[in-house]
Amino acid sequence: MTDQLSRVFAALADPTRRDMVARLTEADHTVNELAAPYDVSVQAVSKHVKVLEEAGLVSRSREAQRRPVHLEAEVFDLMTKWIERYRRRAEERYAALDAVLARMQDEDGPSRTDQEGTAS
Repeated sequence: MTDQLSRVFAALADPTRRDMVARLTEADHTVNELAAPYDVSVQAVSKHVKVLEEAGLVSRSREAQRRPVHLEAEVFDLMTKWIERYRRRAEERYAALDAVLARMQDEDGPSRTDQEGTAS
């Protein structure tokens, strides 16, 4: 996996990392703060952060003795553009199918239930 989009989706495949990303939308956190709600070691959380960092989802800075983890929101633009492209294609296909079905109904004339209702 060499492209960034693949790294991003692979990183977000893990529910713990998705939860960390969700928490980072609210504020920057240190690894210790990120580890607090999980029943795993700080070292394990540090490895999760490294995966997120390698995918470009987070960065780390130094503030005195703190090393906060910061969410890189620009990466979401990359994901959104990819998802949006395929969502539009799917909508176009559904619209074309709707048009075909509408033409088929127009060609058949009144539906069978309409004819049965007027036959009485």
